[in-house]
Amino acid sequence: MPLRMKYIGIILLSLLNIHHTGQNLYTCKNAHITLFSSALIEDIKAVTYAGASVYNAATGELDFSVPISSFQFDKAFMQQHFNSDYMESDRYPRAVFKGKIQENIEVGNDGSYAVIARGELTVHGISQMRTIEGSLTVKNGVISMTSEFMVNCADHHIDIPQILFYHIAESIKINVEATYIPYKNNQTK
Repeated sequence: MPLRMKYIGIILLSLLNIHHTGQNLYTCKNAHITLFSSALIEDIKAVTYAGASVYNAATGELDFSVPISSFQFDKAFMQQHFNSDYMESDRYPRAVFKGKIQENIEVGNDGSYAVIARGELTVHGISQMRTIEGSLTVKNGVISMTSEFMVNCADHHIDIPQILFYHIAESIKINVEATYIPYKNNQTK
């Protein structure tokens, strides 16, 4: 296994401080996350496929981490301002959610379920307790999760100059799509 993959696996497991057998653990290494700002003058959209997550089906624990600088914008100058002026990605390189899915889902049975995750969302170095609705689908041992929620810039001390209020919304819509596969303890080969 390439060193990069081992490193990602170690990071994912350390997010949850897991002490259970691997049969209850599911990992996602390429979550699709979109952020969307709809303002008076223009809409801004950015996408990343670099979200990493661990889901413990036995306890409901769910941890997410996404590198801020991995978001790709249509316009290079928007990406530069996003990273340097607003998100300060050199100083705050990741957005993180650490929480728990409230419903007890039997992941051995195929089906779709409405779920609620409660936990701490840390963006721009500021943590907020959040309740986030989503859906969880199980099909042939693969778990998919989706969610759409809003993040208020002010809640995370992300300053938008008044002159740019017509360009950047005060609340940003976040869409998450993640597909999880069972974690295998023997991935060290």
